[in-house]
Amino acid sequence: MRGYRALSRASARGVLTYRLSFTLSMLGVFFQFVAMLAVWRVLAAEGRTGLDWPQMRTYLFVAFACGALVGLYADLTMAFRIRSGLVAVDIVRPVRYQEARFAEVLGALWLEALIVAGVGVALAASGLGPLWPGPAGAVLFTASMLLMIVLKFLVLYLCGLACFWTQNYMGIQWARIAVVNLLSGALVPLALMPDWLGTLAGWSPFAGMASTPGLIAAGDATGGRALGLLAAQACWAVALWLLAKGLWRVALRSMTVNGG
Repeated sequence: MRGYRALSRASARGVLTYRLSFTLSMLGVFFQFVAMLAVWRVLAAEGRTGLDWPQMRTYLFVAFACGALVGLYADLTMAFRIRSGLVAVDIVRPVRYQEARFAEVLGALWLEALIVAGVGVALAASGLGPLWPGPAGAVLFTASMLLMIVLKFLVLYLCGLACFWTQNYMGIQWARIAVVNLLSGALVPLALMPDWLGTLAGWSPFAGMASTPGLIAAGDATGGRALGLLAAQACWAVALWLLAKGLWRVALRSMTVNGG
């Protein structure tokens, strides 16, 4: 565990060292959130969202939090180390590769959480604060956010592993951003999508990366429905973790080190 804690601390220091890059990336997510608030406020006033305005702004705030949390550049760092060959250094370290990358993500998480909390306080002060669920809802929401962190890390990690077989990561990154933003419900709630697309997205792991915690926080998913959504999140987290383990073993066999 000592090695993983050291990686977490190094990751946090890296964020503090490159403050400008971190701040700019957070500003990009924040401005998208502000734009979404403006658009959906008009639609909510016309009754087109399926949620009232307090519920909708809560959903959008949670979607913003899901977008801001879990290293915006975690996959880029991993992709660079794979393409440059520095991954060989990571392999010989006395820590498991997948768990080490997760520790790095967790190291920077508290800084991202502070930004999200600051935005939440600012919204509350302006009268646009999100709704707060009751005790039972708070427990379900917390569990959902924890599972979201695992799911988002795994999606980033799997995309990063693809660099073992590609020449460039940018195309993968753009595709990931587009797919996740659409199928997670971060841009449009899944209930407002065409039936076939909403069903597909609802059964995908991406729903657990914004839609599930957003619906629980907004009070639209309670009781048995909320527990079912949490169970789906947990199942996808386990499945993707095991898939990532298997893909890493395949990736190791594809490596060429010193012409070997």
